[in-house]
Amino acid sequence: MKKNMMWASIPLTLMAMVSGCSSDNDSPTINPAPKVEMTRTEQEMVYNNNEFAFNLFREAHDPVKSQIISPISITYALGMLNNGASGETQAQINKVLGSNFGADEINAFCRKMLKTAPSLDSRTKIMIANNIYMNKGYELMTEFKQKANTYYDAEPETRNFADGKTRDVINKWGSDHTEKMIPEVLKESEFDSEAVSYLLNAIYFKGNWAEKFKKDDTKNETFTAENNNKKQVPMMHQNHKFNYKETAECQVLRLPYGNGSFLMTILLPKEDRTISDVAETLTADSWQRLQFMEEYNVDVKLPRFESETDIDLCSIMSRLGMPDAFEVNKADFSNFCTIPTYIGLMKQAAKIKVHEEGSEAAAVTVISGETASGREPESLNATFHAIHPFLYVISERQTGAIFFIGQYTGN
Repeated sequence: MKKNMMWASIPLTLMAMVSGCSSDNDSPTINPAPKVEMTRTEQEMVYNNNEFAFNLFREAHDPVKSQIISPISITYALGMLNNGASGETQAQINKVLGSNFGADEINAFCRKMLKTAPSLDSRTKIMIANNIYMNKGYELMTEFKQKANTYYDAEPETRNFADGKTRDVINKWGSDHTEKMIPEVLKESEFDSEAVSYLLNAIYFKGNWAEKFKKDDTKNETFTAENNNKKQVPMMHQNHKFNYKETAECQVLRLPYGNGSFLMTILLPKEDRTISDVAETLTADSWQRLQFMEEYNVDVKLPRFESETDIDLCSIMSRLGMPDAFEVNKADFSNFCTIPTYIGLMKQAAKIKVHEEGSEAAAVTVISGETASGREPESLNATFHAIHPFLYVISERQTGAIFFIGQYTGN
């Protein structure tokens, strides 16, 4: 007989946020963003969660292939599920996600972004939604349901998972809330009609560059891929004022979207460095230091590209510090429902499109559990030609919260 399954499936979709917690230099004055008030605890949560983001990227990093991952998708997925955890299991999840105080701090961070992000720029579109599907015959703990509703606006819905329709319902919900960026949340081989539940979070963001690339300026040019192969790629081009700086490892360019609430920060390794070298230097502290940039006249070349990633997160999250959640005899999700549960599957699918108008990105995190029973800018010039592999970060400017980290290698 098949084992009962508890699934937490979280589709998180973002369309084109640009990375980085940037200085105010690169924020357009038209349609200014409302100020985001952050308590000291919330600032610490963002700082620690960004540390998790960089640790995650290093663990998931593929030295050859283009890839994209969404740290905040995992934060939403585990944050919601964490309200059902207890004891050492919850303590480990709290630590991995960067909460020094407890699960409610993670809940508050997710709530802040859920309510704040959609109102930051009237020229962008962002949607955040959460949902819980329960299998007929199982019931969530009362406190878990209350927190799911209070912090995530989730309304549990009970269905008969053996009706032959539930997977289609879940996939349609994910597609509808990601503008079809993630059309299939659960593959047929991943869906279990005996699952206890599926938890879903979707985020969709669509925005255009503050300074668009002209399509007529896009030409095929040579890109040197990570394996040193030469290939022709459509290379976008423009010359404009952007925030820019250099470190010993890389050139750093910040491209704002819309009114500057969301930014893409691109880190281009210098000739004697690799993406891995740059990734090793990224911490919450170094990320904060990168935000102090100067305004340059920058000659920018950036590939127009699409890439997607499908990655197993079980071993990665275990190595990051939460092994108990994946072990049948150690996992403690006693506040989730009435049956013993542990995480049996955790994976993420993500996709990004970068083009002349802007960017679009989406991520879906799926968790399954089984039961055993500012200074004045100078007039400076820079050349930023991304003609070899680079790393990029997508984040919200005021809070500094990182939504996506990726790399383009040409492969």
